[in-house]
Amino acid sequence: MNTAPFTQLQVFLAVARLRSFSGAARELGVSTAAVSQAVRQLEEQLRVVLLTRTTRSVALTDVGRRLVEGAGPAVGQTLATLREVAAQPGEAVGRIRLTVLTAAVPYVITPVVPVFRARHPRVEVEVVVEDRLVDIVEEGYDAGVRLSESIERDMVQVRLTEAFRFVVVGAPSYLERHGTPQRPEDLLKHECITFRSQTTGTLYPWELERGRKNWRVPVRGGVVSNDIHLPATLAEHGVGLAYAFEPAVEEPLRTGKLVRVLEAYAPTVPGFFLYYPSRAQRSAPLRLFVEAARELALKAL
Repeated sequence: MNTAPFTQLQVFLAVARLRSFSGAARELGVSTAAVSQAVRQLEEQLRVVLLTRTTRSVALTDVGRRLVEGAGPAVGQTLATLREVAAQPGEAVGRIRLTVLTAAVPYVITPVVPVFRARHPRVEVEVVVEDRLVDIVEEGYDAGVRLSESIERDMVQVRLTEAFRFVVVGAPSYLERHGTPQRPEDLLKHECITFRSQTTGTLYPWELERGRKNWRVPVRGGVVSNDIHLPATLAEHGVGLAYAFEPAVEEPLRTGKLVRVLEAYAPTVPGFFLYYPSRAQRSAPLRLFVEAARELALKAL
């Protein structure tokens, strides 16, 4: 049996509900003849009689009643859903799913999402905060936020922040007890609060640079964490030295709870970037989010 065309079924249900061809025509905004033709075509396709008609009334046959009872609720729900997801002129409807580094949240997500949602209330935003490397295509993300050095070359990149540094920091109390390192290799003699990569499971070596020379120091210590913020917090309490995203420790540096060490060796990175596959540019919700992020995120760092 062929499937009844949706439009013809919708017309039939309107006639059945109103018990009137002319009433259905007025509700649907078409002519009475068009309504009559749609119902006739549906009956011909199903090879049954759905309505009995006289000059004064319209009544359902037993088959017509069964069709109304079986298909009516489903069609009504389908129409309601279509109205719900349909966009008005100039309106965006949909969903975007983002994978975002923990350190980027205050500078990218916090300033952008409230404004974006106010502008586009029918676009849902799902933010997954994680510090592992993610294949956004394979894992079903629309876009991600990372440091540019970690982004695949075939991705479109949009700058969201200016360049910033990573710095080694420690509490004055720790430095008074253990001294201040003067060279990168001195870190091997210090208690360093280390970070374990969520991607590889290995300890992250602290990267330092001066001029054209680079160091990857395999620091060690009594505390290991996979949380990017915990090392700096523990460093404030004198537990050891920490390697930190400089904007994230601006306040404890300003108040003197932390001080920079080896500052001449602090590496600069290009900043945080939003990235996504080139084919994703066709998505209106993502395009609008990119516009809002480009406009707002640069002001936050």
